[in-house]
Amino acid sequence: MPKYLSGFTVIPIAYPSSSHFIYARAHATSKSKTLKPSNVYPEGRTLFLVNVPPDATERELILLFKHCGTVEHVLFDFNSVDALEEHASDSDEEMAEGATSENPDTEARPRKKRKLQTSEPTPPEVIPLPSSSLRTLHKTGSCAHLIFLDSSSLAKALSPPTSPKPWPSSEEPRGLSHYMTKYDNERPPLDTIRAHADSFMERFEFDLSKSKQEAKYRKGEAIMDEDGFTLVTRGGAYGQTLGGGVGVASKKFMLTGKTGSRRKKEKKEKDVFYAFQKAEKQRKAMLDLKKNFEADKERVEKLKESRRFKPY
Repeated sequence: MPKYLSGFTVIPIAYPSSSHFIYARAHATSKSKTLKPSNVYPEGRTLFLVNVPPDATERELILLFKHCGTVEHVLFDFNSVDALEEHASDSDEEMAEGATSENPDTEARPRKKRKLQTSEPTPPEVIPLPSSSLRTLHKTGSCAHLIFLDSSSLAKALSPPTSPKPWPSSEEPRGLSHYMTKYDNERPPLDTIRAHADSFMERFEFDLSKSKQEAKYRKGEAIMDEDGFTLVTRGGAYGQTLGGGVGVASKKFMLTGKTGSRRKKEKKEKDVFYAFQKAEKQRKAMLDLKKNFEADKERVEKLKESRRFKPY
């Protein structure tokens, strides 16, 4: 196996039952692409890897190149720019929090806020569904960027190895166990789902009641605009607005002077209350039906006789 191939250093990887090859070279920024900032992939410290295993994780790549030096960050594919910017923003926030904690004058202010927050009702917590750490699968032949702490580590990583490197092991399941764990996570027990749904509905009702309390228009109060005038809006049948202030009556009320309430149905007395009354009513209906049938039968016979042709 050659040590170099088209400017890439060939790094053989040994698995328990198979082998793999990763191709590495120093990252070089192209002059045509000026969209990416220069500090995303620092020159002299970034290692570009091709044909990374699909199930490789950041921790495994750090352990694979641990002998070369300290790996500052690992970025997969072309989505790495956003990830690096988020990492930089997180580090800036941590530094800002550390600076504020050193200032003794700012320590009293958060305590006052905490005292005010304790008076408010605490929202119910949503019970999360069980989940285990699973590795993120990448496309076959994906690439990655390793950013070392110094340039000497990059030179060590580009030196061709004398023997295949064993792939480091991690806690995340791999292969068939990965899909089995994913299958179990997507189908949690019914008791857990019920507890999650109940806690979610409690949180939803809490947020709904809180939003109603903080609503702009409350029941029983007039609707006011920014200048302090009472807004006139079309409301119910008697012209009541949403807040109870001045309103315009509905068109139906203005024409008829009556509300849109439905008329109550008059209660009818029951003709049949006892069982013998029900039987008598059915028997009478049956006799009437037979009587009408016989009358219709006689009427049909008379029509037939009247239509017969009698030449003599």
